[in-house]
Amino acid sequence: MKFSETLLERVKDIWEKTHQHPFVVGLGSGQLPVESFIRYMKQDYVFLIDYAKLFAFGSVKARDLGTMAAFAKLLHETLHGEMELHRQYALEFGITSQQLEETKPTPINLAYTRYMLSVAQNGSLEELISALLPCMWSYWEIGKLLLKYYPNATEHSRYGEWIKMYSSNEFGELATWLINLLDQLTVGKPDWELRVLEEHFLTTSKFEYMFWDMVYQGGDWPV
Repeated sequence: MKFSETLLERVKDIWEKTHQHPFVVGLGSGQLPVESFIRYMKQDYVFLIDYAKLFAFGSVKARDLGTMAAFAKLLHETLHGEMELHRQYALEFGITSQQLEETKPTPINLAYTRYMLSVAQNGSLEELISALLPCMWSYWEIGKLLLKYYPNATEHSRYGEWIKMYSSNEFGELATWLINLLDQLTVGKPDWELRVLEEHFLTTSKFEYMFWDMVYQGGDWPV
């Protein structure tokens, strides 16, 4: 069994709960309240600023030029693909790019990104990938699932572009590259090291669910 298959089995219950979250379902049905989406868009924008840094760490920790270039491509796609989608959505709601960048991250957002950045700075390349992978992989899964259950979802006037991006073959290829790289890097690794990677993957999968719940419910600092 590939290591990625083991990881998928470990997080099966968490991911199923994420897929059934009212925020995610609302994206597919088109019934998600606009205020929840605006909250998501602003929080995810500042999340992606830190998430992009993880790919820079990937290039630093890469052991060959091909891997270095691939991480650089992921960094570019995040800054100029995903974040551009957020900027375009923001314009529709009268929110400037500066206002997006000045968004203060919620406690869950901050805890999530700081966990991954800590792993990136202190861990191995394998640890870095295992920590950042649930975000990319689960978004791809969500995009495909929404398209499966809501065949016309990409035609939604508001959320169609979001679903189109994350269900796309282009996004899937980026996620698949990371999955395959982790499988290659973990061949022959001792069980104790694999358990560390599993724990990172499990932790950030939980953070993913908490992020969706936070932007849906509106959780923020108590003061």
